[in-house]
Amino acid sequence: MTVLTYVLTRVDLLLYFTVCIVFFLYWINGSKKRKEKMPPGPKPLLIIGNLNLVDLKKPHESLMELHEKYGEIFTIHFGPKKMVVIAGYRAVKDALVNQADDFGERAHAPLSKLISNEKEKPFDTDLIMNCAVSNVICSIIFGERFEYNDSTFKKLVRILGENEKLFGSPKLMLFNFFPRISSFLGTQKQIVQNFDDLKEFVLKRIKYQRQAFDTNAISGYIDAYLLKQEQESAKAETYFDDENLVYSVLDLFGAGTETTSTTLRWSILLMMKYPEIQKKVQEEIRTNIKQGQMPTADDRRKMPYTEAVVHEIQRFTNIVPLNVSHTTPSDVYFRGYCIPKDTEVIPFLTSVLRDKTQWETPNEFNPNHFLDTNGKFVKRDAFMPFSAGRRACVGESLAKMELFLFFTGLLQAFTFYPPPGVSREDITLEPGTGFILFPLPHLVCAKLNY
Repeated sequence: MTVLTYVLTRVDLLLYFTVCIVFFLYWINGSKKRKEKMPPGPKPLLIIGNLNLVDLKKPHESLMELHEKYGEIFTIHFGPKKMVVIAGYRAVKDALVNQADDFGERAHAPLSKLISNEKEKPFDTDLIMNCAVSNVICSIIFGERFEYNDSTFKKLVRILGENEKLFGSPKLMLFNFFPRISSFLGTQKQIVQNFDDLKEFVLKRIKYQRQAFDTNAISGYIDAYLLKQEQESAKAETYFDDENLVYSVLDLFGAGTETTSTTLRWSILLMMKYPEIQKKVQEEIRTNIKQGQMPTADDRRKMPYTEAVVHEIQRFTNIVPLNVSHTTPSDVYFRGYCIPKDTEVIPFLTSVLRDKTQWETPNEFNPNHFLDTNGKFVKRDAFMPFSAGRRACVGESLAKMELFLFFTGLLQAFTFYPPPGVSREDITLEPGTGFILFPLPHLVCAKLNY
């Protein structure tokens, strides 16, 4: 509220606010005249809508409270922007899977238009984990990996992490809700600058690979794309232009680095918090993987407990709580309500991964959620960390494989424990704020298992 108070007291913005008030009153009046019934929700206030009910540092917690009050579908006003929240496993699945076309468009935020060798000493897992995961994406895109001490690579990883934190910050939310009057906050300028730096890196890399291009030595996504460009060079129209190449590479980087590395950082923190679970995973690893051998994809089928722990880490940490917003391409009739065309819709993942009707202990870290009475792994329909339907994460299969291999490999080689003077009770599972819920800064100690 302090930010809003500051904004509202700016004399040079009074005229804009006057226009906003008139527009808002007209908009509310127009909504009342609609014959179709919009989903219920809290009554919006002038200008701020329902921002008085939302903690912008923890919006998912505020939306869970509104979900308890208004049910599985409700309307909420973020300033002048009206959104519909779909909550709970059954409703989210119904929207994203059974009515996929109705909720198939991706929402556009205003900003989008602008743009382990520590020897048991305590260490921070942030940079090293991001580098390790990012190198997987680099191998896919460029056909090669970077050294961890490469200055360009470290800058790239730092920018990706910084943007994920900025995207979910309260200042950026205010910019998306009030793009004109919140531009002075400056957060969007940093994101745009970071995006420009990433784009420059990608353009230089494409230029380098184009100069060295050999049709007989295709080693990554960019090479494969350049080959397709060559094959379609005679066509009058093609999707394989340079602009699509740049933005598809940027999408792969953005989607394939921070989410996986953040989940892995949570996994280490949880193993320190619950050493008995870590020990049980390590026992299963020793039983099924010979010492000196690295885990493989095939090992997942014979390691149900480890697989259950990896799934529970994803469910419990809930790193993308609000999902990525969708929008309705036309008027949509859903569960007795009409959602007008171009309404932004939040398929609320927290309400799915913490749905009391689907999980026995939704607010506890409990790998038994994914095990039957015989200890065999069981799939759960309400497990939706990658969303669902047409807009589900395209890298889901890769991410699942990465998580299993990284997590199993780390626990095969190391035992993780808190630094001296820190007890397991002292370890907080409270997340930091951002588009992704990341662990708060912490140190880790690792001991070699052999």
